[in-house]
Amino acid sequence: MKKYIGLLIVVFFGACTENEPIEEKGLKIVCTTGMIGDAVQNLADSTCTVNTLMGPGTDPHLFKPTKQSLDLLSDADIIVANGLHLEGRMQDILEKMQRNKTVIFIGDAIPAEDLLIAEGSEFIPDPHIWFDVSLWNKSMRFLSDELRKFGVLNEAKAEAYRNELSALDESVQKTLSEIPDERRVLITAHDAFSYFGEAYGMEVIGLQGISTVSEYGIRDVTNMVNLIVSRNIPAVFVESSISSRSIEAVIEGCEQKGFQLELGGTLYSDALGTEGSGAETYISMVDHNVATITKALK
Repeated sequence: MKKYIGLLIVVFFGACTENEPIEEKGLKIVCTTGMIGDAVQNLADSTCTVNTLMGPGTDPHLFKPTKQSLDLLSDADIIVANGLHLEGRMQDILEKMQRNKTVIFIGDAIPAEDLLIAEGSEFIPDPHIWFDVSLWNKSMRFLSDELRKFGVLNEAKAEAYRNELSALDESVQKTLSEIPDERRVLITAHDAFSYFGEAYGMEVIGLQGISTVSEYGIRDVTNMVNLIVSRNIPAVFVESSISSRSIEAVIEGCEQKGFQLELGGTLYSDALGTEGSGAETYISMVDHNVATITKALK
């Protein structure tokens, strides 16, 4: 009899355990860059865990994955990357992971006719698509569609975010219109702002190419100095994720020619800013860059 009662208890509690509702855990989403991580935070629902591999000040062109970042990628349900070779040395890893894991490349959202091609190359697209806010907004629709497939898109948040991006695009246009035509020249360490220039009517010149892997030389600095002096360009800019040495060399070269070139400030190009920098999110980063450029050039 005792054995029978004991069996009933086991069966009873076993049945209760099987019928208890299992708490659903959200998907693990790993993003490569801060801009993408910020986007996913604004699109995905609160059940998701979102991690970003590349923090403030990290150059994605030169990023080397650590054991910790590889573990995060392996454990992820979804990986969201920029693509278009922005992630440099990680490109092959991400493509291999695509065989048995969901890897979303945001660059896939951009039609070929909207992609800019690197100067001197017929094949390599410029990966810095986020600097055209309207283009980035277009990629958000693509990313929203992908997250919707997994049932983790917060429709209300996503719509609000896309509306914010539309307002941001208009704000950028209006603020930059304060810069006189002859001063609408943006000079930076590497050529990350071509989409920005194309979208908002700025001539963009970088010492290095679209990737910081490329090197600059004395001739590049000399040519840049001559261009600045001849066109009376008032300011140049450093980037938060890249050494300032190249721009400092240009400023020194101008001084040797008796031309006073100002350092216009720090721009955030390939990474968001640290907490408290005023550039911690994609929208605040764009606002910071536009305000810095306008103040220095107008």
